[in-house]
Amino acid sequence: MTSSPASDSPSTTLADAARCPCLSGETYGACCGPLHRGLAVAPTAERLMRSRYSAFAVGDAVYLLATWDPALRPDSLDLDEGVRWYRLDIIATERGGMLDTTGIVEFRAHYRDDEGAHTLHERSTFSKQSGRWLYVTAL
Repeated sequence: MTSSPASDSPSTTLADAARCPCLSGETYGACCGPLHRGLAVAPTAERLMRSRYSAFAVGDAVYLLATWDPALRPDSLDLDEGVRWYRLDIIATERGGMLDTTGIVEFRAHYRDDEGAHTLHERSTFSKQSGRWLYVTAL
């Protein structure tokens, strides 16, 4: 990842009728699209994780920065356009429900680049601040 201004728009436009990249089974317009457009907030840590994965898939660095704990997020984020994210597997969640203030989501995110197929396996921590879930860090 390299740096660029956070005002960059998503590099991929996804139709609301398209399947959501997070593989929830919903359309983008009924799933992550409203979160990316600021029309809704994620009610759980897992839902935020799914929306952040979808933001990587559509190249929405603005959303990724907006949903990152301000104390830990970088000033800017430039996503690699040569990476294609194609599958998200949620392995486990700990806390992170609507009444919780912290949560952990373990996942595998599958992607391709010019070197082939790869998998990112991570346990991410989330916190709810002022009623909004935010990504904190990887464990």
